[in-house]
Amino acid sequence: MDLVARNITHAYGGMRVLDDVSLTARGGEIVAVLGPSGCGKSTLLRIMGGLEKPVSGDVFTSGETAPGTLNPLTYVFQDFALVPWLSVTDNVMLPLQHHPMSDTDRRARVSSALARVNLSDFSAAYPKQLSGGMKQRASIARALAVEPAVFLMDEPLSALDAQTRDLLMEDLTRLWTETQFSAIYVTHNIAEAVRLGHSVAVLSRRPGRIREIVKIDMPLAERREGAPELIRARDAIWDLIRAEAAVADREISHAL
Repeated sequence: MDLVARNITHAYGGMRVLDDVSLTARGGEIVAVLGPSGCGKSTLLRIMGGLEKPVSGDVFTSGETAPGTLNPLTYVFQDFALVPWLSVTDNVMLPLQHHPMSDTDRRARVSSALARVNLSDFSAAYPKQLSGGMKQRASIARALAVEPAVFLMDEPLSALDAQTRDLLMEDLTRLWTETQFSAIYVTHNIAEAVRLGHSVAVLSRRPGRIREIVKIDMPLAERREGAPELIRARDAIWDLIRAEAAVADREISHAL
């Protein structure tokens, strides 16, 4: 299934945050969305996920979902969004509760999702007992349980330390290799974008417009830190946003 945003314009009050943005996440591809702080990346993701209605433009899907898909679109958030008084198992089971299925089927989906993110041994643990990386794995398992057609990932690794980010990027690469899911992956980190994105949509500073879509043809499983292809892509993207990132930083500092 493809997820398509067409000619999206959005504003909060008199402040325009997105201007005529068109973007497509094709089946089996990860599209990273990158740009200066405040350029509307997360707003675009919320609009594509149906959480906000744009001032103009539309969002639609094209194609069929896989037979096991329960929710076509599923979010993975920066802050994990785990319920603190529920165990890992019960957190992962939450999105399954309103779907008509047997308890056996629910538990089978949860067990499979936890195994895929290497959390089976922590199924009875509570969020306060988990490290940051384990909390995000639980969040990813919760998304996997409904077998979404498209993951909507809002800076999912930004709250983690560098080593944990690297481990989670390896996990996401492995999961994509297993199932070739689709995703819109919002990040402010160029290294993450070129490591995980089949393409990188580079937004301008506010109001966000698509400056360029950078294609990265290197297979995900072969991408390693320091690979020449990734360095070239990273440098090209930095050249696109360097000046605007500095201006956006000054605007945010002034606002504070």
